Amino acid sequence: MNYILFSVIAYLLGSIPTALWLGRARYSIDVREHGSKNAGATNTFRVLGKKPGIIVLTIDILKGIIATILPVLFLPDGFCGEPNDTLVQVQILAAISAVIGHVFPVFAQFKGGKGVATSLGVIIGLTPLAAGICILIFLLVFILSQYVSLGALVAAICFPIVLKFIVGEESIWLLSFSTFLSILVLFAHRKNIVRLLQRNENKMNLFKK
Repeated sequence: MNYILFSVIAYLLGSIPTALWLGRARYSIDVREHGSKNAGATNTFRVLGKKPGIIVLTIDILKGIIATILPVLFLPDGFCGEPNDTLVQVQILAAISAVIGHVFPVFAQFKGGKGVATSLGVIIGLTPLAAGICILIFLLVFILSQYVSLGALVAAICFPIVLKFIVGEESIWLLSFSTFLSILVLFAHRKNIVRLLQRNENKMNLFKK
């Protein structure tokens, strides 16, 4: 029951279409009809600007963090010693459900974002050190290339490597999850990969006013 309960809660959390609801409520704009037509933080930055973009980014990250922390708060031994396999498994299922909810939100006709911000949130909840390193990788690639998608793709590919060889994680559950999450992010960015190869992907200048 714990597996089902926390997975459903996480999916519903992930399904909150922050960009869509904020765009409609504050600006009377459906972000899915503009820019890259994606209901995520990056497109919100492009279509609505920095302030709403930061709001959407923050909430989408929090969705992932909350989804992975809830099992720790409510399951036995959540704060006592090393997390047991059951707790880790429930957290991972919750993490996957949250990301799937963001990409295929039940509250927005299953047309959501690409899962990067929520993926970052679940990584922070599960392994903060690996998350910090992946954020640095993302920022480095993004600043040098001005491609948000390229930064996300490189960070996603690096996540399992960072988790195994830098953080030294030995849990087969977490390592398997990191590989799955990387594949999911790559799949969600398949159109971006094509545009990057064709050199017609949209750039974003982080320091532009």
